[in-house]
Amino acid sequence: MNNEYFSFELQKTDPETGARAGVFHTPHGDILTPVYMPVGTQATVKGMLPDRLAEIGTQIVLSNTYHLAMRPGDDLVAKAGGLHKFMNWNRPILTDSGGFQVFSLSSLNNITDEGVKFSSHVDGSKHMFTPERAMEIQHNLGADIVMAFDQCSEYGYSHEQARVAAERTARWLERCARVHDDPKQALFPIVQGNLFEDLRAESLQRCLPFVRHGIAIGGLSVGEPKQRMYEILDFLSRRLPTDVPRYLMGVGSPDCLVEGVLRGVDMFDCVLATRVARNGTALTSRGKLVVRNGKYKEDFSPLDPDCDCYCCKNYSRAYLRHLVNVGEMTAGMLLSLHNIAYLHRLMRGLRESILGGYVRDFVREFYAKQREEA
Repeated sequence: MNNEYFSFELQKTDPETGARAGVFHTPHGDILTPVYMPVGTQATVKGMLPDRLAEIGTQIVLSNTYHLAMRPGDDLVAKAGGLHKFMNWNRPILTDSGGFQVFSLSSLNNITDEGVKFSSHVDGSKHMFTPERAMEIQHNLGADIVMAFDQCSEYGYSHEQARVAAERTARWLERCARVHDDPKQALFPIVQGNLFEDLRAESLQRCLPFVRHGIAIGGLSVGEPKQRMYEILDFLSRRLPTDVPRYLMGVGSPDCLVEGVLRGVDMFDCVLATRVARNGTALTSRGKLVVRNGKYKEDFSPLDPDCDCYCCKNYSRAYLRHLVNVGEMTAGMLLSLHNIAYLHRLMRGLRESILGGYVRDFVREFYAKQREEA
């Protein structure tokens, strides 16, 4: 399942939990797993410059096929030399298929086996996404890792609704694979099936013939209780291929990252880190800290005593609260930097604990600290 551009080394699996540490080799560099990927929806991670991302240890970023196809257009990005040059990021990039956004953001006209007709959320213009078009867009964007076009079924779908979506996803995967011909792009199939184990098992079996360099788990973290997500991950972890990276889509809260790693997941992404930062919330080793709260008005300590990021080394909670409350954009920038740095540090700690054989102790300490008052 390797070629000259992609390969995966599984370095260690924890025998008790199934947590994994590995190295994913890509054309734009190695990715040490488990890994959290910041989301750069519009070819930028909101509030972050590329050099700052690299400085805090970002190995790979995610960009969005739907949004970039709408603006500025995938043809323009191709003319610029691809996403790496366009956004000045020389490390790996993953693009999602656009499927989730087509279903969640757009005014839908029609969903058929052929594809999805929809109205752009930007200007109402009419578009059609098919598996072939999704692959064409991602080829133009030039990401290292590309996703198959899928139909994400919402939390609350009936078994029949989820079955139809999962079977359509499987047929679309076959069409994506037929037109995917760039060896410098790794195509990841996506396992769907909602919260139904039989549908998940069937979806996985239909993905396996197309697994070359990685596999993704979609349709989770879409409103279901966390315990239900963990149950599906428990079910899948015993069945997923072991020789490729496993990517859990759209998950990024600290506790879900920890629980996902304990269930054998290697890659994660989520907008949470930057979204809550723009609202004045920090993710810390002691739990969430709502910076705008009055109790931090005269608190001159750093956000997180365990963090050595630029924000924590140079600014106090009182100063950050001031920035948040007067609406300064610097607040969102500093909190975004800290939140991403924190999640990277958490993933490095998990990786080191897997390699060192003490992942259970690491997780116990993580939860003990999270219960402390931030």
